[in-house]
Amino acid sequence: MLSIGLCAQLACIWEATARKPGNVHRYADFADLTYLDLLNSAAAVAPILNGASLWGVGKSILESVKATRCVAKTNPNLGIVLLLAPLAAVPPSQELRAGLPRILDRLDLADARLAYEAIRLAGAGGMGRVAEQDIHEEPTKTLREAMALAADRDLIAQQYVNGYLEVFQEGVPALRRGLEQTGCLEKAIIACQLDLLASHPDSLIARKHGPAEEASRRAQSVLALGWPGGEASRQTLIEFDRWLRADGHRRNPGTTADLVTACLFVLLRNGTIELPPQYPWSADPDHG
Repeated sequence: MLSIGLCAQLACIWEATARKPGNVHRYADFADLTYLDLLNSAAAVAPILNGASLWGVGKSILESVKATRCVAKTNPNLGIVLLLAPLAAVPPSQELRAGLPRILDRLDLADARLAYEAIRLAGAGGMGRVAEQDIHEEPTKTLREAMALAADRDLIAQQYVNGYLEVFQEGVPALRRGLEQTGCLEKAIIACQLDLLASHPDSLIARKHGPAEEASRRAQSVLALGWPGGEASRQTLIEFDRWLRADGHRRNPGTTADLVTACLFVLLRNGTIELPPQYPWSADPDHG
């Protein structure tokens, strides 16, 4: 069985490496975020998340952000850490989905204070101000209660409320289908991203750019053309990638990428994906 920290590190690295439309990957950097930043941050948080069952969720989030600040100038992995910390806190002896509700139910005010500090330290963009439990102030509710107030506008917060429904019931099955249908790890990761984005407007796009439904419609179009099969679907994926990257990459579907990382963590944690991987990465020069 892989250690929790190794599961987290591999999930972060594989998600970052896959050539997903609109995201940083090994052939596409942003001006303020690079592929190397993502690799460095994956290495930085792995030992902290490995001890999350002892540290607790809030402290794991804060210490992960502190470690990341030592290796990256920007905020490359806050969403990932917020998602992985509760998953990593489930003791290795327990089945992941069965143990997760107990972790979420035990989140308290101290977890909220530590998580709020982490979010402020990370300098997350596009957060704005809200009337209740604003991130710039000290919380007075538990972390799960605070997340519930943001669940209608943030997919990561929503996972804290619904027990990671989108991860376990949508993203993980999509990743499994991608592996079965393509036999390729990179294609399966892209398939997972497209499936989640087609169903859920990306929260980061919404915060930075406004309504994110157009990105979802374009993801639906790629899937409707039968991606990854056929030239039409390949070309539509390339065009979708260019559209997401236009306007200074303000349409970066970063929240969806964070959810994909959580899905990869689940399959590594439960042994569906073993090491060395039984699936090849990709032999194709293009997406799919």
